[in-house]
Amino acid sequence: MKIKNPTLISLGNGKFYQRTDGPCLDVGAFAQGLIFASGCKQIILGKPNANYFNIALEMMGLSAEEVVMIGDDIVSDVGGAQLCGIRGIQVRTGKFRPEWENHAAVKPDLIADTLYHAVKTIADNGFNL
Repeated sequence: MKIKNPTLISLGNGKFYQRTDGPCLDVGAFAQGLIFASGCKQIILGKPNANYFNIALEMMGLSAEEVVMIGDDIVSDVGGAQLCGIRGIQVRTGKFRPEWENHAAVKPDLIADTLYHAVKTIADNGFNL
């Protein structure tokens, strides 16, 4: 059976995720291989798709200005949030890589050592990152 104009639907586009024994390929690595091999287009239902963040805002009844995204992935977490006007905090834990502090496209509103430090900064200063 041949499908005209196939579309690959994926839940994300991350390159890798972090396990206790090291990094593992994430769905994005496999999706890109399938896209390259088939020439199909991709629809991303999860991060960093703007719809993912906009639906979350709508469900919470909040505006982008009232929300901060804290994450360990510079592109999916921080970059995806910033595309929707949400401030993004990069934490230096989980899958974080030091070279992300100088990422060419995504500039976090704040870089924090841990989730605790990110939350404490917000608690102490409000949203004045």
